Amino acid sequence: MKKTLLVLLLSASGLFAVAQVRVAMLGGGQQSSVIEKNNLPGWSDTKSLFTPRTGIHAGFIADISLGSKSNFFLQPGVIFYNKGRKFSQDFDTSLSSLMNIKKTEFVNYVDIPFNLVYKFKFGKKAKFIIGGGPYANVFFTGKLKTETLNVSSSPAGTQLLLTTDENNDPPVGDGPGKYKIFGYGVNGLAGFEFGRVFITGNYSRGLDNFFKPVDYDASSYKHQVIGATLGIFLGKPVITEKKPSDKDKDGIPDDKDSCPNEPGTAVTNGCPDKDSDGIADKDDSCPDKPGLAKYKGCPIPDGDGDGVNDEEDKCPAKAGLAKYYGCPVPDSDGDGINDEMDKCPSKAGTAKYDGCPIPDTDGDGINDEEDKCPSLSGVAANNGCPEIKKEVVEKMNYAAKRIQFQQAKATLLPQSLKILNEVAQVLTENPNLKLFIEGHTSNQGNYDMNMKLSDDRAAAVRSYLISKGIGEERLSSEGYGPNKPIADEKTLAGRALNRRVELKLNY
Repeated sequence: MKKTLLVLLLSASGLFAVAQVRVAMLGGGQQSSVIEKNNLPGWSDTKSLFTPRTGIHAGFIADISLGSKSNFFLQPGVIFYNKGRKFSQDFDTSLSSLMNIKKTEFVNYVDIPFNLVYKFKFGKKAKFIIGGGPYANVFFTGKLKTETLNVSSSPAGTQLLLTTDENNDPPVGDGPGKYKIFGYGVNGLAGFEFGRVFITGNYSRGLDNFFKPVDYDASSYKHQVIGATLGIFLGKPVITEKKPSDKDKDGIPDDKDSCPNEPGTAVTNGCPDKDSDGIADKDDSCPDKPGLAKYKGCPIPDGDGDGVNDEEDKCPAKAGLAKYYGCPVPDSDGDGINDEMDKCPSKAGTAKYDGCPIPDTDGDGINDEEDKCPSLSGVAANNGCPEIKKEVVEKMNYAAKRIQFQQAKATLLPQSLKILNEVAQVLTENPNLKLFIEGHTSNQGNYDMNMKLSDDRAAAVRSYLISKGIGEERLSSEGYGPNKPIADEKTLAGRALNRRVELKLNY
């Protein structure tokens, strides 16, 4: 996250330099809280135990005037923010050994606001400013801390035991228990500007859930920040030069526009050009057809329609190419590739192979583009690959049905090793074959655990075959959990059939 912040700061400084805008350094304090809504019972009472976090913010903004007479300014920025909340709950020690629990959820972000600000005079030297806009943010650092105070009684007396659990590197990403790296929201500001100094009150509200709890569902988990900012501009505002008059709004100043009342192009000095041929309509004899100045804006005379002017076309009655002075391209084999570029001028081919036919490396009558085994002679029914012997397939199917594991584990049982040794022998005897190992489970139990178990079991078979000398590149595995049943999950027999490993051969 720190590298991301550095990139943002460098990018922002580059933008400010190019735009030649006034830059302000700012900082201040705020109260941050979390707007949470969830399905926990008694939440309406529990949420009062959460209190705001007091923190700071600091960073830079740009101040870009939208015109010499405009009161509107664009203010993008890069600002570091403390966000999060605190929690504290006391317990009745006459009923429980637990006296107090304190938690802090302190998270820090880099916010990137894009505010539109309106400024107008307030008194002789001050300006009232008000504005707002969207913001994006990037997670920077976090610190989660829980302190538990317990009371214990013994013959020696009453003792207090303080337990602290601290996490200075909370997980980030998508999913339960993780903080999102990127977020967004809206913010507003209002205050006063005194020359180079400004003071504002600020409010921001996240629009996305920045965290997903692990043990319960939360429909809202959003940041809210209320604070104050003091800033100082580091330079003078840029005076925007007055733009020259352009009545037809075509981007060409009236003093350089030959048709100041009609939108046009720079090529035609501001005059319309309907056919975009670079000749103004007022000078174009064919204003609706692209042409050349030589023909007063009309198309080139071209009797055979090959794009070569009849005056330069040596074959004016036959369509050709300019390279051959308007004559057709010589193509002896009729494959559409001119003989000068055709490496096989007497055999029809394709442009991809410089005019030669598509190669068939293994000579099995199936060209390499359609042949999935271009170096092995095969058959069309198997996409150019050799047919896998029936007895080899049957051996694999037989072996797959006898691979067994310890219950709910990915540990192969000893009787499975003999079967896998036979699989390794088949692969050794057929060095061109590859094996895809699939792991499957029934739908009993936790879905995520089933997915992991099926994947681990398939991987265990792959690892064992590698240990028997089979190359890693020939073996692949994947677990599908309960997603591909082959039998009824409502019966014990059906679920037993669904807990399986499948071995699939391919090239």
